[in-house]
Amino acid sequence: MIAAIFDASFPWPLFLIAFFVGGLVKGALGVGLPLVTTPLLGLGLSTYQSISLLAAPVALSNLYQAIDGGRIVETLRRFGGLIIAQFIVTVLTVKLTLSLSAAQLNDLLALALLLAVAMMIWQPTLSITREQESRMGIVVGLLAGILGGVSSLTGPVTLTYLLALKLDRETFVSTISTIYFIAALPLYGALFWYHRMTGIDLVLSIIGLLPMAAGLAIGKRVRFRLNEQLFRRLLLGFLTIIALILLFK
Repeated sequence: MIAAIFDASFPWPLFLIAFFVGGLVKGALGVGLPLVTTPLLGLGLSTYQSISLLAAPVALSNLYQAIDGGRIVETLRRFGGLIIAQFIVTVLTVKLTLSLSAAQLNDLLALALLLAVAMMIWQPTLSITREQESRMGIVVGLLAGILGGVSSLTGPVTLTYLLALKLDRETFVSTISTIYFIAALPLYGALFWYHRMTGIDLVLSIIGLLPMAAGLAIGKRVRFRLNEQLFRRLLLGFLTIIALILLFK
């Protein structure tokens, strides 16, 4: 296994850069690790392997930010309907995803990425009251579960919804990290159960924690000194270029 992991053909520079940049964005904005790292890895690896390699970094980075924010219980109470709906739908849709060809999955990933960019640019100015949250949360969970099941990117729908609630920055980071952590469990569990994630992928995923953690630490420091508008514009341009490369790959 060691020889297979350190195969000379494996794109190590791309691997390290992808996880570092993903961690940097995640630390700065509270979101964006799979949104950035999955398509970057897809430039040199299969889409299935790219998704699989995110297992440990996605789970542990979100768990860390959820615990660091200290609002896990509050999030479970307030967004329980969203979380349950997303979990169930992800379980139901991910098996369909595993039946797709690598080319079909690659196209879905690129389209989901473009959708994420479009929604982050649009930033709809919704106004949702606390009384509407329980109903809206379930709908958002269903849509996010479908998108997450078919592309691994649950972010766009959930991100837009939480932005509409106008949470303060630290509550937002803690809340979305808790939701993302729970959403990742059925996705990566299914990949392992259906043998789309190998033992080598799991070891590589754990290795990816190192560059991701470095990026996360730097990003967290940047978060409090950030010109967020400029950062978002650069991120959106970067993601658009990656998505177009994937579409024509």
